[in-house]
Amino acid sequence: MPRIWERFLTERDKQVFAASGYGARQGFGRRPALLIIDVSYGFTGDVREPVMTSIERWPNSCGEDAWDAVPVIKSVATAFRAKNLPVIYTTGVARPDNWDAGSWSWKNARTQEWTTGADRRIDPNDIVADIAPEPQDLVVLKQKPSGFHASNLLSYLVLLGCDSLVVTGTSTSGCVRATVVDAFSFNYRVSVVEDGCFDRCDASHAISLADMNAKYADVVSSHEALEFVAGLNNDLFDNLPKRPPTSA
Repeated sequence: MPRIWERFLTERDKQVFAASGYGARQGFGRRPALLIIDVSYGFTGDVREPVMTSIERWPNSCGEDAWDAVPVIKSVATAFRAKNLPVIYTTGVARPDNWDAGSWSWKNARTQEWTTGADRRIDPNDIVADIAPEPQDLVVLKQKPSGFHASNLLSYLVLLGCDSLVVTGTSTSGCVRATVVDAFSFNYRVSVVEDGCFDRCDASHAISLADMNAKYADVVSSHEALEFVAGLNNDLFDNLPKRPPTSA
């Protein structure tokens, strides 16, 4: 089956990848956590609409591609919860005046709109309601691309005893890639769910997937991820936060 990035590669690129040994399949780990990166309204917009319409109000929106990925992410999260596996979200956090945007403002002229623009009834860092965290899930706040930078993510993974990550979210070329590279650097096995990731730029999305698949992760379909989770025991993690009891 052709990979999404093949149409962006030259014949020389394909030959280099084939000859250099990159892209070997590492496989899933034994104690995985699902990581859902930044699927918040700032990156999806508040409704499904074409990206060029959405970015008029939400400058970081990825438009319709975001809403295509949301049900995929939901299905993978549901499968993880059914097996009592960790589900971890990242999202941003900012001061009301956006002073702490810091270096974000150096490369994007619309950075200040993150807190002052769009629809102020919705915080752009709010995770999309369709896949909102459940009480037992973990939420990591961050201010830079990698979910590991100056956050609690690594300490949570150590506490849980995870050996691997299944990664979804946005943007493929930014926060997803940065997080994947850091996870690789901490010696975690990483699988990236291709149809559970999205970006505002088709080329950036595809080439970032190609690079991650070559060097840092296995890029897999949601079908592969769901098959893997279905084969796991449901007692791998005895130290997850407990689900609150359901009312009668």
